[in-house]
Amino acid sequence: MTQTLYLMRHGETMFNQEHRVQGWVDSPLTEKGIRQAQIAGRYFTDNDITLGSAYCSTAERASDTLELVTDLPYHREKGLREWYFGRFEAQPEFLNPPLPYNDFFATYGGETQTQVTKRLSDTILHLMQHDHHRNILMVSHGGAIACFKRAWDQYAEHQYNGHFGNCSIMIFDFAEDKFSLKGAYIPDFTELDKEFSNR
Repeated sequence: MTQTLYLMRHGETMFNQEHRVQGWVDSPLTEKGIRQAQIAGRYFTDNDITLGSAYCSTAERASDTLELVTDLPYHREKGLREWYFGRFEAQPEFLNPPLPYNDFFATYGGETQTQVTKRLSDTILHLMQHDHHRNILMVSHGGAIACFKRAWDQYAEHQYNGHFGNCSIMIFDFAEDKFSLKGAYIPDFTELDKEFSNR
């Protein structure tokens, strides 16, 4: 059986709004982030997708997002956490080096890109191998999801290299222990953005 993994980024947080580095540190969803999750959650109902199980990272921004998308019981998994940025945690984003980060953050007590990629791939592969539902939701983080996607690009049916904003969803087929990106759902928050920019 081919399963489908819906790998979703959390909604906007206070640190996202303040343009601060947010890895293992946490901050709450903003009002806008809550609304983003509610809008993105309609993707599943609008497309008659019945989720069988759900997982998220241990960050509250991820579990709060998941709870706004589905009322399924869920498991929190440390392996789905964001990249750990060491001393750069909670610092202004302008201090980040240009992409790709590679081993930069390891010098400051954080993870290398290889470590993040292996952690995400090992965790998600294990969860999918032991979960027999057809449609599975996992809520994680932007940097971590980007690392996971790159790890499986060789099997992708669909190429997506655009901006992966809050509450965007990567959609993977999973069969024979391989993940194949088959699409991405990027919610349209145009009206929401206008509403909050006018406040």
